[in-house]
Amino acid sequence: MPKFVKIPLLAIATLAGLFVVTFTVYFLNLDMKLLSKIEPFFLKHYDKMPRKNYV
Repeated sequence: MPKFVKIPLLAIATLAGLFVVTFTVYFLNLDMKLLSKIEPFFLKHYDKMPRKNYV
């Protein structure tokens, strides 16, 4: 296949693949499910930080 046909087809296939992956993450709400697993570690870290509470 000529190079001027191969490169656009590769770009289209890559963009289509990225679209499918991002759509799946959005549709199944995988980002929030992952964040709910990571959140306790963040809370533990930020709860240990010193606070400056001025009234």
